[in-house]
Amino acid sequence: MMSEQAPKPGWHQSIQERYPGFIEAVDELGAAVRKAGPLEDKMAHLVQLGAAAALRSEGAVHSHARRALESGATPDEVRHAIILVTSTIGFPNVAAALSWVDDVVAKHR
Repeated sequence: MMSEQAPKPGWHQSIQERYPGFIEAVDELGAAVRKAGPLEDKMAHLVQLGAAAALRSEGAVHSHARRALESGATPDEVRHAIILVTSTIGFPNVAAALSWVDDVVAKHR
């Protein structure tokens, strides 16, 4: 588990203010699925990072890259999680996701 959470993006805070029960339920679902299986936080965030890249979700790539790093992943492991999905999601999607990961890695140093 992370010792402290990074501030949520403005859009997330906006949804939380308007629909606090909804965000609470989403957060509870996330906690429940992490506890449902044997994967440690680092691996779970790397899996979610690959899914975020597939969806071309810049915010989710930033979030899961940051959380993977905070969970002990190295920058090389985070980048590897992205390039592993190249044959599934295609090079342009991977290139975009790698650029978003680099945003996070630069701030993490």
